[in-house]
Amino acid sequence: MKALIALEDGTVFEGKSFAVEGEKEGEIVFNTSMTGYQEIMTDPSYKGQIVTMTYPLIGNYGVNDEDVESDSPKVEGFIVREFSKITSNYRAKDDLFNYLNKHNIIAIEEVDTRSLTRHIRVRGAMKGIVSTVDLNPDSLIEKAKKSRGIIGIDLVREVTCKKPYVFDGENTKRKTRKAELKCVVMDFGVKMNILRMLKKEGCNVTIVPANTKAKDIFSMRPHGVLLSNGPGDPEGLPYAIEEIRALIGKVPIFGICLGQQLLGLAYGGKTYKLKFGHRGANQPIKELANGRVRIASENHGFAVDINSIKQHPVRVTHINLNDNTIEGMEHEKYPIFSVQFHPEASPGPHDSHELFAKFRTMMETFRDGWQKSKKAGSA
Repeated sequence: MKALIALEDGTVFEGKSFAVEGEKEGEIVFNTSMTGYQEIMTDPSYKGQIVTMTYPLIGNYGVNDEDVESDSPKVEGFIVREFSKITSNYRAKDDLFNYLNKHNIIAIEEVDTRSLTRHIRVRGAMKGIVSTVDLNPDSLIEKAKKSRGIIGIDLVREVTCKKPYVFDGENTKRKTRKAELKCVVMDFGVKMNILRMLKKEGCNVTIVPANTKAKDIFSMRPHGVLLSNGPGDPEGLPYAIEEIRALIGKVPIFGICLGQQLLGLAYGGKTYKLKFGHRGANQPIKELANGRVRIASENHGFAVDINSIKQHPVRVTHINLNDNTIEGMEHEKYPIFSVQFHPEASPGPHDSHELFAKFRTMMETFRDGWQKSKKAGSA
């Protein structure tokens, strides 16, 4: 079935639908990962976005019950060059076609994804619309122009959990430390593998909604707080920024992706939108302390302006070697650090798993210091 992709700048691409019929709006972005399409589709950070895969053949290894980062796909639409009609992998439980139909995701193939990607790289990520029901280019372009976009929009409310819950580890056979630390995760659209990594490091993990008050987090007596990844514009979450500000200096904090951006705003700084963002499993990240370069998974369209942070002693720890944007920050007084990339990967390399061990050490130090002061007080 014929399908059209219309961008707000008036550009139109043709393709064919290989899943459900319909129409969806969103920000058109591209991802350079060669594999990991199921993790990408189920990453809540992609809420509000229509994802174009630059790798030309997608779907050949099917889908399974393990490679998911949330309860269902969160992308608004999915664009590929060629959808594999053959599924061949011992882990596959179903094929991509059935998976997309089951979850009502519009997917388009036979698109010149190379041309679309080059267009976004030149003009920047922009509002767009995919449709199998309205094939009038002028009509679709007008709809794209009038669509809400993501600037200033709170997309987190659409993906955060509704009430607190405890992560049970999914009953996996992964080797984990004995759970001795209490970690609270502020859920802005958290990926499952972040929770798995915390569990592996010996944490009892409690996930709370994005609008949870700092006082309620303190009442849980956590040894650390993780600020998760999530979708959209960080400036659209003033309620979260206010509560994060109240946490600073009171408990160890680890921010990932959107979590870093929200920390930057809580410090009193500013964020800005990148031209086309970083999305893929092959981003080169340089650690400034030792010059080490790691390859990391990323998915973000905004960045922190480090020069705007004046109220706190915060130093840059990592930069992206493609454009020198900020990829990591650390507070010089409090046990707080953050990264813009995804150390949990899924998909992507495991170069940065060690950052979860760093967070564990911070929490252990905080716990031991708190216990020591408590004993001294009782004495």
